[in-house]
Amino acid sequence: MNDRQDPYDPYAAQEQQLVGYDAYGRPVYGQAPAQPAQPAPQQYGQQYEQQQYGYDYQGYGQQPQQQQQQQYYPQQPAAQEYAQQEYTQAQGYGYDTQQTQQWIPQQTAPEPTEAPAAAERPAAQVPEPRRPDGEGGGARGEAHDDEPAADRDYRTEMFAFIDQPDEDSEDVIDWLKFTESRTERREEARRRGRNRVVALIVVLALFLVGGLGYLWYAGKLPFLDGPGDKKSGATADAGAQKRDMIVVHLHNTKKGGTSSALLVDNVTTKQGATVLLPNTLAITGQDGTATGLGKSVEDGGLGTREALDSVLGTHIGGTWRLDTPFLENLVELVGGIEVDTDTAVPADDAAKTPAVAQGQKQSLSGPMAVAYATFRGQGEPEAKQLERLGKVLQAVLRKVPSDPKTAAVTVESIGQILDPALNAQTLGALLSRLGAHAKVGAYRTDVLGVKADGALTDDANKTVVKEVLGGSGAAAQPGAAPRVGLKDATGDEKTQIAAKAALVNSGYTFVDGGKADKTAAGSQITYQDDAQRDRAIEVAKTLGLPETAVKKGENAVNADIVVTLGKDYKAS
Repeated sequence: MNDRQDPYDPYAAQEQQLVGYDAYGRPVYGQAPAQPAQPAPQQYGQQYEQQQYGYDYQGYGQQPQQQQQQQYYPQQPAAQEYAQQEYTQAQGYGYDTQQTQQWIPQQTAPEPTEAPAAAERPAAQVPEPRRPDGEGGGARGEAHDDEPAADRDYRTEMFAFIDQPDEDSEDVIDWLKFTESRTERREEARRRGRNRVVALIVVLALFLVGGLGYLWYAGKLPFLDGPGDKKSGATADAGAQKRDMIVVHLHNTKKGGTSSALLVDNVTTKQGATVLLPNTLAITGQDGTATGLGKSVEDGGLGTREALDSVLGTHIGGTWRLDTPFLENLVELVGGIEVDTDTAVPADDAAKTPAVAQGQKQSLSGPMAVAYATFRGQGEPEAKQLERLGKVLQAVLRKVPSDPKTAAVTVESIGQILDPALNAQTLGALLSRLGAHAKVGAYRTDVLGVKADGALTDDANKTVVKEVLGGSGAAAQPGAAPRVGLKDATGDEKTQIAAKAALVNSGYTFVDGGKADKTAAGSQITYQDDAQRDRAIEVAKTLGLPETAVKKGENAVNADIVVTLGKDYKAS
């Protein structure tokens, strides 16, 4: 392909004289002025070779100097061959670096006379391309030293131009990079997956160990006994637990009568309980005389809470008076309740009491809940009616909102007049916590066992008072007079009254222990805490009993010191 700025016409070159070559090695023709004689081509080429290159470009071995001069200074190539060479360069093919070094056309000085005709010009001598060893039969130097340079016929098609496109190599590099990056991503994904599996296994192992540890500590594993399952420390642990409790007095405004219960929130163990209190429970009134719980509540309940603390060794936080109309409103506000009823309650048209069916998961409205909670069949013990009240209270707690503020609003909505020591916010917070325990089944209901004379049974003192209520002498304020329980084993009521008067007059807190199952010949004074031994000796002196009657042992009555009067006691 011809250059547009310097087009080349091979036929026009025949009519003009070669005047030289441009920077790209192309011939330049024109009218050349007369010039002085130039050195012979052989001498000029030899000088140029020595100055510029200094070695044989042919690379075929040692040759005579004259022969090298004839080989390496070829004449101007023909126009047709040069046009073919220029076209090859225009197609984007480069010369092979090795072949280019072999063929470097030299400029020949123009003749001082007129240029010979194109037909008389010698043909351009082109160096023979290198041949690989072994081809052409023999070594390179031997192949060319024997033949003269003039006899060699070089043609353009003998030169090959190597095309080395780099697009394929770039594609290969890109593909390798993509393969490596994808492999790295797969390895990273596998590594993350393994880490997640290991973390999951560790979490599950910790959860399993923690769960088994808790079950072991709580003593709930069938094959192992935890530290909390030992009876020797059960009482001490129960007494050290923190509890919040209130007393509830239900007043039946239609039929009369009252029913009482303690609502207990064990903050330490996160469990709730309802302890039902019989009306026959003997408590000491403000005047020091013994009275029943039911009569004390009906008389206004003044001092009833303090009397219960003395008998049970507890610390009751407040009193909740709940009349039956307010219980009915409370059940309606929580949306009704479900109770497993143990008996059918007939309807009472006069009292406008609806009938309640017997069965499991009976849906009760407000009036139905009141009718079932206050129902006591003919000839039934009081404990049966208290158990029905306990079912209704636990069902209501399950429906109380878990949010303390919402529960407080519910309490305020029923319009109940509360004890000044128990406001709506405090009661709402307690009910919400008890409701949370009831929802998960961490709730129990017990009836406090009472003897015919109103005293607590031994079983009630052990299982309910001490374990559920945490009642003990520790409930008394520091520095206060010890609580002294009195149990009569003389069989003489007058003797018991005299001993009681002596204890109250001496400043002791009296706890009525009732009558013993059988009479005893000698009196006995027991204490559980070593710190109460000196107090027990003082009690013996107060009653005129010998110091030998004082012993350390388990108290049958929930008090610091228990006196069991025998026939040896003589009232003064």
